Amino acid sequence: MSNNFTFKQRLLLGLTLFSMFFGAGNLIFPPYLGSLAGVDMPWAMVGFAITAVCFPILGVMTVARSGGLMMLATRVHPQFAFIFTLLIYLSIGPCVAIPRTASTSFEMALAPLFSAGTGSFFGFSPLVCAQFVYSVFFFALAGLMALKPEKLTQRLGKFTSPTLIVMIALLFVACLIKPIAGYGLALPPYDINAFVRGFLEGYQTMDTLAALNFGLIIALNIQALGVTNTEGVVKETVKAGLIAGFFLITIYLALAHIGATVGGAGLITENGAQTLTSVAEIQFGSWGIILLGMIFFVACLNTCVGLLSCCSDYFTKVFPSLSYRGWLLVFVLCSMVVSNAGLTLILKLSIPVLMAIYPVALMLIVLGLTHQFNRHYSKVYPLTITFTAVVSIAGALKDVGLEIPLLAHLPFYSIGLEWITPALIGWVIGIFYSRRPSDN
Repeated sequence: MSNNFTFKQRLLLGLTLFSMFFGAGNLIFPPYLGSLAGVDMPWAMVGFAITAVCFPILGVMTVARSGGLMMLATRVHPQFAFIFTLLIYLSIGPCVAIPRTASTSFEMALAPLFSAGTGSFFGFSPLVCAQFVYSVFFFALAGLMALKPEKLTQRLGKFTSPTLIVMIALLFVACLIKPIAGYGLALPPYDINAFVRGFLEGYQTMDTLAALNFGLIIALNIQALGVTNTEGVVKETVKAGLIAGFFLITIYLALAHIGATVGGAGLITENGAQTLTSVAEIQFGSWGIILLGMIFFVACLNTCVGLLSCCSDYFTKVFPSLSYRGWLLVFVLCSMVVSNAGLTLILKLSIPVLMAIYPVALMLIVLGLTHQFNRHYSKVYPLTITFTAVVSIAGALKDVGLEIPLLAHLPFYSIGLEWITPALIGWVIGIFYSRRPSDN
């Protein structure tokens, strides 16, 4: 097959990558941001787009050009590469992100039907039993779809991704035809530094972490379509990333607009799921709840399949005692167990983890993008990442109640970006401390 893809093939690859990114958090956070930011929603969305669109897409490109996440992270130190990569895969895998897909889709699609249930089954409430049955079905379906990761373009790009986009577009168009209200005033915490707040909110999508791994799965699909040379795979991965980025920012803006109209109407919600539920009920009545449940199910299933695929592929290479299918089964079973702990607990545990490793991932991408300059200074990677990691881990400890007073003296501490200055200091010291250039 020719190394020149058609527009349709590139579109399918872009839609596949988009569907792998666009899951539970991507649906929840933009509308809630819009409902709180109000008239400041555009500024908040600029910040959100940086960490939820730009960095994920840049991450895919950087990893593709670097030859994989391990190769990129090894520029810091081989032991760091192993530990950091393992933490990334565990966080986007069975510990947080994969279970979150099942928990979120259940709470949106089925939990309302059982919330008022009474009685018990073997000592468990109907809600708990329903969640368990749903998790078995959800992960069985996701596991079957992930059996052949090189076929995701055919499964996600052709079918489930277009279906998801059409359903979200239906909700958005309804809001354009019959607006709920205009934008309201910005509410806390978006009334001050809406841009920064949006920037931090983008962490919650976990897409920058996932991006460091999705490139491998997209590369498998590119190779399955006939492109086998490294340069061609990298080029098509970059193009797929740009297409996915276009769809991400377009749908984020649509969801943020929907949320802003809810806030303008004075409807008080506690999260983005409730925001979308309010809109769906207003626009379509009881059918709106069914539509919303389908949106969440498809979005979460797409992301779950992508995450299962990349995690299983990685662990097969690092721990080859189990085959790809063996690791896939392990992650399906572990994620099913964790998902039954409930969405609230999963989200609570995810915050300190994200605060610890997200800044490191961001700086690793920045260093990779500027590698043509940094490669001449052997200490830049290790010192920049070390300074960033120390401060980001200390900041994460704050979220679990272990306050470190020294952090409060760092610039940007009040807005949660205290790691930026140490990262820059580490970069500068790395340049001057490098006694001789490195050509790695």
